[in-house]
Amino acid sequence: MVPHDLEELVAGGETYTVEFKRDANDGELTEAVVCLANGDGGWLLIGVEDDGTIIGASPRHGSTTQGPRVEALVAYRTSPPLNVQVSVEQLDGVDIVVVRVPKPRSVVATTSGRYVRRAIDVDGKPQCLPMLPHETQARTSSLGVRDLSTLPLSDLTVDDLDIAELDRFRRLATGGGDAILAELSDSDLLSALGLRSVDGVPTLGAALLFGTADVLSTFAPTHAVVFQALDEHDAVQASESLPVPLLRAMLELAEAVNRYNPEEEIDDGLFRLGLPRYSQVAVRELIANAFVHRDYSLNGQVRVAVEGTTLSVSSPGGFPDGITIDNLLTAPPQARNPLIADAFKRAGLVERTGRGVKRVYRHQLALGRPQPDYSRSTRAWVEAQVPAGAADRELAAFAAAAARDNNALNLQTLQVLHEVRAESRITSVRAGELLHIPAEGARSILNALVERGLLEARGEGKGRTYHLAAELYRQLGEPAAYVRTRGFDLIQQEQMVLTYVAEHGSIGRAEAAELCRLGPDQASRLLRRMVAAQALQMTGARRTARYHASAQDAAALANAIAMTEAEPW
Repeated sequence: MVPHDLEELVAGGETYTVEFKRDANDGELTEAVVCLANGDGGWLLIGVEDDGTIIGASPRHGSTTQGPRVEALVAYRTSPPLNVQVSVEQLDGVDIVVVRVPKPRSVVATTSGRYVRRAIDVDGKPQCLPMLPHETQARTSSLGVRDLSTLPLSDLTVDDLDIAELDRFRRLATGGGDAILAELSDSDLLSALGLRSVDGVPTLGAALLFGTADVLSTFAPTHAVVFQALDEHDAVQASESLPVPLLRAMLELAEAVNRYNPEEEIDDGLFRLGLPRYSQVAVRELIANAFVHRDYSLNGQVRVAVEGTTLSVSSPGGFPDGITIDNLLTAPPQARNPLIADAFKRAGLVERTGRGVKRVYRHQLALGRPQPDYSRSTRAWVEAQVPAGAADRELAAFAAAAARDNNALNLQTLQVLHEVRAESRITSVRAGELLHIPAEGARSILNALVERGLLEARGEGKGRTYHLAAELYRQLGEPAAYVRTRGFDLIQQEQMVLTYVAEHGSIGRAEAAELCRLGPDQASRLLRRMVAAQALQMTGARRTARYHASAQDAAALANAIAMTEAEPW
């Protein structure tokens, strides 16, 4: 760590991943490290007051502090041993002991048996709290170390399960899943799904999937499901608790959403195309995800709500370890409860590849609707909001026609087309932000869409922009929009050139290319057009050519610009 980085850490104050200590003996240091490790890891800075005042750390080993000895101390006094990185840095003329704490793949404790975790209090300040048994389970589940659905329930027998729910699974599997499972006995079915221990004891997963109301209340008390419908004024239209096992809950929730999912129809040539607010595939996948990824060690409920025209699906527990909003569509699939996820897939209720979230996005965008929004998710829960929005009918019809021709648009194509429809154009940088990939990869995707005839490119290098191709505008029934898009580009470029000339007296080809984000040849053509239209006058020739406005025109333009800037809005 360089001092500049250290200054930034101190200036940022204490956070979920940064802890300050005025001083710390060996036990206090170890406990602070354990606390950060049972969060997201981070930095422990010794020699800094809680308010960020730099006071310096006392030497720990004679007249110095030896980083390797502190690292050995932490490894010796933590279980499992935690490998931290320790350095001593100078800041404001004093020593600061900097401890880099990694995020481990398991729960960590002190060797004296002390479990603590990082938390944020109601005032937004970080703190260390004792780690309770159910929180330890939640941590191991979040890290993917343990699937809680494999927990054996010694007091539960196969006969305690609901026969009707086992038969429901068989019917679903026959209709669209692993039909061979329908031929198995109850015990063999549980074994095939991994829901019996080696001793033949049903697991928590068996109770969640096939339990009666009594079984659920006894063995899965954290399981709770609710459906709500609220109008645009937040008045409750429906509120229903569903104390039922997972398969039945999913089907009943999907049916409840369907009652508040009106569909508009549009004519698409010889076809009539239905555009519901929420794709049925999206609804099913979101509900399944809530059950598959929720943390069953935590109290809370899976909540499915239609709030005005927005569908909201939330569940207890944050994203699984390694998953964030930014990599939600690109990270490898990771279920918090793999056996429950596998049971849903083998019942034919969700997609087998584990790409359910991508299917939600793709099916909503293919309807011409906005994509889902996960921004309200926190460390405590995940919430997906699906705004209905006004459907882009033309794009939906185009996507449906492509699907009928066995050339369905993939998710990235739909995301790009939606963005360009909304903003008229897109750059590789914006496409990278939209797709959560590097700009270089986004540029390759955009250029591939140019080759397919869906986009056209303008400009070169970093200034290259993309807009819908003329043929796509025609297929969308909006040929005039293409002319407007191209025309606005030209008008904007000419105005930028005239403004530059008014401010600086003249402009050359290189300056025009940089200003308008054009290639050299394109900049030359633009300037020549403006000369032909008598908007500019040229002096010199070829590379030394300069382009000027008449004194009268330049003064008039400068005056107009000044008046515009002074005009209150």
